[in-house]
Amino acid sequence: MEIESVTRVDAVERIGHAEAMAVAAVENRRFAEQLAGFAAEDWAKPTDCALWDVKGVAAHVVGSAAGQASPREFVRQVVAGRPLRAEIGGAFWWDGMNELQVRERSALSPDALRAEWDVVSPKAIRSRTTLPRLVAGLPLLGLPAPVGRQPVGYLFDVGFTRDVWMHRIDLARATGRPAIHDAAHDGRIVADIVAEWALRHGEPCTLELSGPAGGTFTSGAGASGSGGEHVAMDAIEFCRVLAERAEGPGVLRHKLPL
Repeated sequence: MEIESVTRVDAVERIGHAEAMAVAAVENRRFAEQLAGFAAEDWAKPTDCALWDVKGVAAHVVGSAAGQASPREFVRQVVAGRPLRAEIGGAFWWDGMNELQVRERSALSPDALRAEWDVVSPKAIRSRTTLPRLVAGLPLLGLPAPVGRQPVGYLFDVGFTRDVWMHRIDLARATGRPAIHDAAHDGRIVADIVAEWALRHGEPCTLELSGPAGGTFTSGAGASGSGGEHVAMDAIEFCRVLAERAEGPGVLRHKLPL
């Protein structure tokens, strides 16, 4: 089958530091707009994140930004979250940290959460932007397979932004209020995710991802899109499968922490 406008994953230019900060700024603004659009009844609705309702997811994202904004606060959250990881049966070091962020904001009103986001999110961008490149290059992160050992910059450049983006999708699904997706912003995030995912698992495949954030990508296949498994689905749903919000067969069994 011949497919037009096919992009080979090894030709996707990965998101570097400068672009990453511009993407993060757009994503943070969209998250603020999303929170501003919620009605009072939305905040208690369940989400795909089993431990958290809408307010809990928002509290995690806000608390994460507070940690990004201040190295001292980041370390405090890591240390204080360690006992919570065991309490909730978390598998990774950040599970307790995330739970701490939610619990410490459990008494805040939606307006207070919005106000904190408005204060800490610009500080988080500034802190991430000015992170010394020597620090960013330190291979200190132990992440789940298939990612494995990564430099600090992996988290501060793209990891935190993917987290906000994925949770924006979670909140849209939970509330029934559609998220804004476009090719320039969301499509760039999806392309970067696709490239990393495909190059890590290494199986030949062709992806036809529909929707504003979509595109057609091949990995280990001919330029025409032939060879390997063929997957056709919505781009956002594809990312939900990778992030273990949904299941997928075949090559989709390969996950990527988002």
